[in-house]
Amino acid sequence: MTYENAVPPEGQTNPIKTGYRVGQDNIASRFGPIWFDIHNPVFVISGLGIIAFTVLTILFPDRASETFTLLRDTVTSRFDWFFLAAGNVFVVFCLFLIVSPLGRVRLGGIDAKPDYSYPGWFAMLFAAGMGIGLMFYGVSEPLGHFAASFADTAGSPESWAPLGGAPGEELASRRLAMAATIFHWALHPWAIYAVVALALALFSFNKGLPLSIRSIFYPILGERVWGWWGHAIDILAVFATLFGLATSLGIGAEQANAGLEFLFGLPVTDTSKVLLIVGITAVALVSVVAGLDAGVKRLSEINMMLAAALLLFIVVAGPTLTILTGFFGNLVAYGQYLLPLSNPIGRADDNFRQGWTAFYWAWWISWSPFVGMFIARVSRGRTVREFITCVLIIPSLVSVFWMTAFGGTAVTQLLVDGYQGATGAALELQLFMVLQELPLTAIASFIGIVLVIVFFVTSSDSGSLVIDTITAGGKVNAPLPQRIFWCTFEGLVAIALLLGGGLTALQAMAVSTGLPFTVVLLGACYAIFKGLASEPR
Repeated sequence: MTYENAVPPEGQTNPIKTGYRVGQDNIASRFGPIWFDIHNPVFVISGLGIIAFTVLTILFPDRASETFTLLRDTVTSRFDWFFLAAGNVFVVFCLFLIVSPLGRVRLGGIDAKPDYSYPGWFAMLFAAGMGIGLMFYGVSEPLGHFAASFADTAGSPESWAPLGGAPGEELASRRLAMAATIFHWALHPWAIYAVVALALALFSFNKGLPLSIRSIFYPILGERVWGWWGHAIDILAVFATLFGLATSLGIGAEQANAGLEFLFGLPVTDTSKVLLIVGITAVALVSVVAGLDAGVKRLSEINMMLAAALLLFIVVAGPTLTILTGFFGNLVAYGQYLLPLSNPIGRADDNFRQGWTAFYWAWWISWSPFVGMFIARVSRGRTVREFITCVLIIPSLVSVFWMTAFGGTAVTQLLVDGYQGATGAALELQLFMVLQELPLTAIASFIGIVLVIVFFVTSSDSGSLVIDTITAGGKVNAPLPQRIFWCTFEGLVAIALLLGGGLTALQAMAVSTGLPFTVVLLGACYAIFKGLASEPR
């Protein structure tokens, strides 16, 4: 496959260098003082579809709630094996690229230099990829898995005892709980992101194709990527990205509201959550207007500093020795349980496999167009080996340490101190209940709330930039009004889903868009191999 003639209609060239020229698939319109540069029909179909979804969900919340519940349960129960098998493929493929001679290929060409330093690059990788999820599930998931392996012998939450009462089983339960948590936050999700990011970077920076999901499939579809096949792929990417983001924004609003109620007594109501989403979306709009370097990069660096401060506080104020030794023990446990946890067939743990793993994989996959394109945009100049290693390994280790610190502290409080405040609390409140047992509760909790909000903002504004790039046909610097449009509707979709079913609705739309996009990612693996094989090394 050669790429000399692999250009969109009208002779458009690499948008990273020149931007799109208006051609037969693009509409440049002016409404008064507002400029639009629309890739037709991706923007039109995506925009109208999102508007219709938002309006119908808000008008018929009860019917929407029933539909979302049925949708989530159906997808996770019938396609759990597919999600697990695909996740394994992505991990194996990424590990293969690290050790393969293909890893010597440089994104952007042999002479390309990185656009960002390692600290700035890592900050944007971490903030885009995990943010709100680590805050929401850092305590609740390890604690939930640990509690699930214990028997309630007295029929009430006041008497937790190890299964069977055998000495040492609490240690085994702790190891399994942390291994199960790390399984959801380490190699598999980052491999999903790496596949999309590498594909976009390769076909845009090295092959001169638009920075759009359709470009990945040029080795498979050829010139058909500029027609309806390509339109369908990009439209699916828009929906997957928007609903994946809305899931994270909704979860962030739930946790921020819980924290504000914990600290300041702000009631946890739908009205409060809606106002939070509106306010934070307004902040995100300011960042969108500022652009990638002035807005997203700066907020990502603030995120890293706040996250590092909160993590250091937990390590120092919490069970320090348990956290430090537990990090290595948890890595060993992860390796021990990795194969059983990733096995897609013949398992009886339906609740864990379907309710946790299948949902997570679908969520990561629905996020992958957003995170992948964002990572691609900031990764020019890296070799494939350097890129995969940094995107796959380093964030995974950070996630392991984060879960060890927060989850390990929560489990220690339960086992050693007998503190059950976090165990019996709602998921969004559990972080703050753990902080309540540590010194400087008010300060640490306030930092936690700010961190959730800033993660919320970085996800929203970087997601807006990505969706706008897709709907503008790969143009990096599309007109500002379009970015404002998508940022606004990310907030509106999150509001609609919260009002139309809460967490269940958020999960339903993530898994429903993640399912078809899994097929897209599997095709991307083949396209990456073909593309790398034709590159000089």
